[in-house]
Amino acid sequence: MRFGLTSEAGLNDALAFPFVHLAILAAAGGLASGAGLADWFTIKVGWKLLAGAGMGLLCGRAIGFVLFHGARGGLSRMGDGLVALAATLITYAATELVNGYGFLAVFVCALTIRSRERDHDFHQEMHDFSDQIERLLIMLLLVLFGGALANGLLVSLTWTDFAVALIVVLVVRPVAGLIAMAGSRQPMREQLLLAFLGIRGVGSVYYVAYGLNHGDFGDSERLWSVVGCIILLSILIHGVTATPLLSRLARRREAETG
Repeated sequence: MRFGLTSEAGLNDALAFPFVHLAILAAAGGLASGAGLADWFTIKVGWKLLAGAGMGLLCGRAIGFVLFHGARGGLSRMGDGLVALAATLITYAATELVNGYGFLAVFVCALTIRSRERDHDFHQEMHDFSDQIERLLIMLLLVLFGGALANGLLVSLTWTDFAVALIVVLVVRPVAGLIAMAGSRQPMREQLLLAFLGIRGVGSVYYVAYGLNHGDFGDSERLWSVVGCIILLSILIHGVTATPLLSRLARRREAETG
């Protein structure tokens, strides 16, 4: 379950960019233009996704070789999880140079590295280091988010916006998740948990900022308020329920197998 949530979060962030570009195109009135749609489909969807996946695979294989089969046994002999951060930055930068989606490349790179020497202890070293870095960054982001709330992030929020935020967290996300897992062999209770948990939406801050810097979306303050409300609701709802729900699932699994 935890791996599923982490994977979904990484892939979800990676695949959001084409829709951000589509929104920018719509804001500019380009949906009525065949040339605009053709550019979006061929470049923003086709090339950038292909380049992101291809560079992720290429970098993953190259870094995996250096880690496990390089000179004198590879960099894995150092036992330094900092390599995970280096792999992230190298892959992202290389992909951006070829005009691909860096988020997607990093996700594919991580899976590719993991597929090499699956039983090697160094994978745990990189995981532990990455987990610590993630916790530190999330803590920093939450502090900044709290400061934004205190400085009026939600001032422009209307009751209609609040209702929309609730619907996104409690209806749109779960329904979309269940549709995405149609035909999955996982038990329904696990599908329900995967569909319900994991929204947070911190990545949305990046995409909203990118969209506002590349298109005209009207009242940006109201848009920021809606996004901030969704993140706040997710932190409260999912933050409170995630641990007990996953613990309950673990207990039920133990009872069924024991």
